[in-house]
Amino acid sequence: MITLSKSHPTLVQTLWQGENAMLRNVFLAIVGSLALWVSAKIQVPFYPVPMTMQTFMVLVIGMAFGWKLGAATVLLYLAEGALGLPVFAGTPEKGIGLAYMAGPTGGYLLGFVVSAATVGWLAHKGWDRNVLTTLAAMILGTAIIFAFGVVWLGAVIGWEKPVLQFGLYPFLLGAVFKIGLAAAVLPMIWKQVSNRGE
Repeated sequence: MITLSKSHPTLVQTLWQGENAMLRNVFLAIVGSLALWVSAKIQVPFYPVPMTMQTFMVLVIGMAFGWKLGAATVLLYLAEGALGLPVFAGTPEKGIGLAYMAGPTGGYLLGFVVSAATVGWLAHKGWDRNVLTTLAAMILGTAIIFAFGVVWLGAVIGWEKPVLQFGLYPFLLGAVFKIGLAAAVLPMIWKQVSNRGE
């Protein structure tokens, strides 16, 4: 049974146990930020618009790493972008650094941090162990990203513009696909881990 009071080890804590947690966390944060970079650059053909796997990666990192390491990993990724590295979707063609981050997509980037922390906190409560609770966590995490993104977009371009048509509707089908994929993958890994431990 899932409770919000009990704390569970994350997937990473379960798979990689050892004395030097700091070294593990630094390594995973770097690898996770690189995975976010790659996921932003890969365009997957989809309807009605091509999609990246970046929100999927944010959600999986948050749940697998836990709220502290998950949020720290996304913050490291954002710091790389702020320094001018072309880590974001559309960079360097659409700009780089802080100028890009302050543009229309800046809210989604901020939402990545809050989303990773939220789903990571739920992972500490055991929500990544079965499909239904993982699905609920992924829906919440995705909603957070869209909420930050749409509010920011409206503030940047003006609410008289069709903000939802620009920043939400074209991405909903892709979001459903990524939510479903994440909700299947994490419990499946946990099942393998449990079977290995028996």
